[in-house]
Amino acid sequence: MFYSKEQFKEEFNRRLAVENGDKTESTAYHVLGKMVCEEVMLEWEKQQIANQNSGDKQLYYLSIEFLLGRLLGQNLHNLGAYNLVEEALGELGYKLAEIEELEQEPGLGNGGLGRLAACFLDSLASLGLPGHGCGIRYRGGLFTQHFVKGFQVETPTDWIKEGQSLEVRRDDLALDIPFYGETHMTVEEEGVRTELKNAVWVKAVPYDMPIVGAQGGTINTLRLWQAEMSEQPQPAELGHLMNELETAKISDRLYPDDALDSGKLLRLKQQYFLCSASIRTILATRNFDIEELPEKVAIQINDTHPALSVPELMRILMDDYELDWDKAWSLTTRTISYTNHTILEEAMEKWESRLLRQLLPRVYQIIEEIDRRFRMEWESKELDEQAVHKLSIMDEGVVKMAVLAVVGSYKVNGVAKLHTEILKKREMKELNEYFPHKFHNKTNGITHRRWLLGANPELSTLITENIGPEWIQQPAQLSELGYLADSRPFLESFQAIKKLKKEQLIHHLERAHNTIVDPDSIFDIHIKRIHGYKRQLMNILHVQQLYKRIKSDSNYRPYPRTFLFGGKSAPSYHFAKQVIKLINTVAERVNNDPIARRHLHIVFVEDYNVGHAQYMIPAADISEQISTASKEASGTGNMKFMMNGALTIGTYDGANVEIFDAVGEENAFVFGMSSEEVMRFEHDGSYDPKDIIDRDPLIREAIEELSSGEWSDGPHHADFIVRQLTEGGDPFFVLKDLADYARTHERVLAAYEHPVEWAGMCVRNIAASGIFSSDRTIQQYSEDVWGLSKVPTN
Repeated sequence: MFYSKEQFKEEFNRRLAVENGDKTESTAYHVLGKMVCEEVMLEWEKQQIANQNSGDKQLYYLSIEFLLGRLLGQNLHNLGAYNLVEEALGELGYKLAEIEELEQEPGLGNGGLGRLAACFLDSLASLGLPGHGCGIRYRGGLFTQHFVKGFQVETPTDWIKEGQSLEVRRDDLALDIPFYGETHMTVEEEGVRTELKNAVWVKAVPYDMPIVGAQGGTINTLRLWQAEMSEQPQPAELGHLMNELETAKISDRLYPDDALDSGKLLRLKQQYFLCSASIRTILATRNFDIEELPEKVAIQINDTHPALSVPELMRILMDDYELDWDKAWSLTTRTISYTNHTILEEAMEKWESRLLRQLLPRVYQIIEEIDRRFRMEWESKELDEQAVHKLSIMDEGVVKMAVLAVVGSYKVNGVAKLHTEILKKREMKELNEYFPHKFHNKTNGITHRRWLLGANPELSTLITENIGPEWIQQPAQLSELGYLADSRPFLESFQAIKKLKKEQLIHHLERAHNTIVDPDSIFDIHIKRIHGYKRQLMNILHVQQLYKRIKSDSNYRPYPRTFLFGGKSAPSYHFAKQVIKLINTVAERVNNDPIARRHLHIVFVEDYNVGHAQYMIPAADISEQISTASKEASGTGNMKFMMNGALTIGTYDGANVEIFDAVGEENAFVFGMSSEEVMRFEHDGSYDPKDIIDRDPLIREAIEELSSGEWSDGPHHADFIVRQLTEGGDPFFVLKDLADYARTHERVLAAYEHPVEWAGMCVRNIAASGIFSSDRTIQQYSEDVWGLSKVPTN
């Protein structure tokens, strides 16, 4: 179907005719989707059989999120058929780009964690490595974001359309997962046997989705689990309707509100549901002796959400395979590896022991035993109180999932050099000293196939025309562009493409948000999950200052700038939701002011997702990477912007540090405190934001206006913001870094006055971006952690 343009057109028209001659884009999308599905399915089936029959080691990547984005275009790219199909459809009167936008993005993720998992799956398949994802099939996704009078409102994401996806339901692999109940131990000749009685059962049904590798790669599998009613006998006191409702919740929403015990139990259910269903299926479908597990299987847990994999694998090996503790522990700790994604104390998952004991009684017993045995190892050493606290899995009535993950894995990695060093020297110092060979760094990466080839085909073509196509398979070859950073013809071509991408974004915004933007303005883009440490608040406070200066000083008329925001707040995160309201209120005032709007424009893109990002990132002039130093583990948005020729304004945080090293600080805009300064302030408690408020009249005025509600339609809509900046001690140093941030923006304006030099800086960023491909990251994981071999090609 995809071997020649004429063959494709003939088959497409034949199928279109079957649809009663309906030639709408919707029908074209349906027909094209079926054609891609058939092309993929045959090869995918062969690959699954080959994996099952081979003796090669398989990776299983467990993640609570997979932010895939639209798959139709990506699959066409990876099949090598995108250009052919685009031309063929064009001759038939269709635009492939518009057909692609009819696809609803899978509601399986939120931010960088899920997008990283998606990039990793793409790289595994494209490199020909046998690596599969395991996640949850959330029917309602995270949520669809709407703005009502500037406030975020959440509704379920309706993304599952039967018959319009590559999913395959696998009833043959469905299994039942137990919750609650009581453990009963009996002594038999073979040893102690443990059973769970009076449990509440939930059926886990897998939906498999092919992950298509590029340029002759392989086709791996993403397995998503859906919770359904079990046919197992249920406790008599459990009503049918209540059981049905509670079961549906497990695979309904990503990150349910955990403010109450019911929400905490639901999150725990989701995590155990994912771990138990995935690991039991991995073992049940194996074709090797169980004692060969570490040589045949690698299980990577993406953050602590799947940390219950450690006790669950122990439970299965002991209770189902009747191995003794030492043998089971040896297999477990040589099979599981763990990626840490945070250094924020509040983000280090902890679950109350009473809830774990209630929901997962047998798993809780195993966690207790892991903790007891680990304590026996280190209690004989002379440790101070802090070391005891840091090494304890169970501590003060909670189970610390990050410690459990470290103790139960053979490798632990951070996701940027700075992040890993902070883990080793501060946050997990005692664990690193106890396990000196476990900790290592794997700086995150992005798939250039989606974020450059897919999102920016015009720039990709320009690159290929000048340095050849080798960079597509070996993105490190982008370094050859460095020689063109002073070439006037190349820079002019780059500038023309940047202008085109801005126009495409403007057209997209007009359709999606009825927003008109000046194409000649500087596009300054801040797209991230809304959180205190990501400091969207600092960005909008600076915009407020610019607005007030324009209004008060008739001589201040800066070059036009469009500030674009995108991102969602957790539904129960009141501070972040107030920041969203503040951004929208400032936008309304600035955009409707006849003087200010000539110089400033603010767009908050509603329901930001991968599809929006693929328009926004190639159009950006400035990439906002302004997290508080030492708080962002890595960041991957910074890499996507860099690869598309945007310049970073950022702090010495996460992977920013490595970006600055790669491109040179002269080709970026660096500001703010270092991680060492931030950690020193946190350690000695010497930072007091009131000193800055008292000393700086602009900041004092901003706080007063926030307190009065002038910028938020009432003081109660900004009270969380004001309290955090004042009584809360400004924990993310917004006010501390604000003045330097404002000065750095003046440097941005000064640099933009020299368009040729600016374009040269952009090209140097692209040239240095190849090392941030997820292909590099995955190759390092494969060699250093997983020990995978390439899938044999036909």
